[in-house]
Amino acid sequence: MAGLSLEFTVNTWNLRSLSQVPCPLRHGFRFPRRLTRRRTILMCSDSSSQSWNVPVLSSYEVGERLKLARGGQQFLAMYSSVVDGITTDPAAMVLPLDDHMVHRGHGVFDTALIINGYLYELDQHLDRILRSASMAKIPLPFDRETIKRILIQTVSVSGCRDGSLRYWLSAGPGDFLLSPSQCLKPTLYAIVIKTNFAINPIGVKVVTSSIPIKPPEFATVKSVNYLPNVLSQMEAEAKGAYAGIWVCKDGFIAEGPNMNVAFVVNGGKELVMPRFDNVLSGCTAKRTLTLAEQLVSKGILKSVKVMDVTVEDGKKADEMMLIGSGMPIRPVIQWDEEFIGEGKEGPIAKALLDLLLEDMRSGPPSVRVLVPY
Repeated sequence: MAGLSLEFTVNTWNLRSLSQVPCPLRHGFRFPRRLTRRRTILMCSDSSSQSWNVPVLSSYEVGERLKLARGGQQFLAMYSSVVDGITTDPAAMVLPLDDHMVHRGHGVFDTALIINGYLYELDQHLDRILRSASMAKIPLPFDRETIKRILIQTVSVSGCRDGSLRYWLSAGPGDFLLSPSQCLKPTLYAIVIKTNFAINPIGVKVVTSSIPIKPPEFATVKSVNYLPNVLSQMEAEAKGAYAGIWVCKDGFIAEGPNMNVAFVVNGGKELVMPRFDNVLSGCTAKRTLTLAEQLVSKGILKSVKVMDVTVEDGKKADEMMLIGSGMPIRPVIQWDEEFIGEGKEGPIAKALLDLLLEDMRSGPPSVRVLVPY
């Protein structure tokens, strides 16, 4: 490392405090011969003659840079139990780096759509995050009703009438060790994002994912550990597909990276969905099963079932669809190299999409919570 050099810019010079800072380099810092009154630079350069300045920023400068870093995202409000309050300043929407959700993945999350001033399926998603927290051994910072009240108030403060609410429960900040035993207390975070809820009914292609599926004890928890999901999605996109489909070790269809799957079989008369035993229990998927009974009442479908579905049966289905809160239903017209049904969008997927959209706009109070702006 001969000739290695770094350059640091600091606002004030304190030899005593600087000398106590552990040096990340083998040869330590080289102090400059000249000290300026307002600004000091630590310099070193390697044999490649490269050098750089790393400024030490004031809190104001950090805030200004964070505002620029937000880009085009519209973050309207955030709640943090760390500060026990709501902020509408995007630059202040930050997490402690020592939060175990950040550096150990010890956290769970969920979401709810905001549609025309109502939170869709808030209670259902809230029940799921509480189950996830219990399975992840994360104590609750508040009781259920307090968490619900905080979430609704955060949306109210945001003024957002169409968007999404995302929220997390974490083991909390404390240290950078593996065990959460030194965490001060569990935390709740929530953020409101302005989004355009665009519906795209055009059919898509999916591929069988080669990324190992999560074991059931982890797949059934909506945790922040989404690396397999991300890799599955990246693999699908690299193959020109919309999403990857996971298949369990027994050969049954499981789920997509962030959506459930469903099929129409037996001449377009039966809606079947893979069991939730080994996958995340989708709130939108369960609501779709309930609404699909209306198609049975009208004679459009004969039955609605939750059952094991093999890949062979899935690829031979009359229709296939992806189901998730952000879609909410997307027809699948091709899986790997095989077309599903006639290779075009089917009538059942469209009918279910219409039912879900109507439910989001004017469903019962059990699935729509009014936000008091």
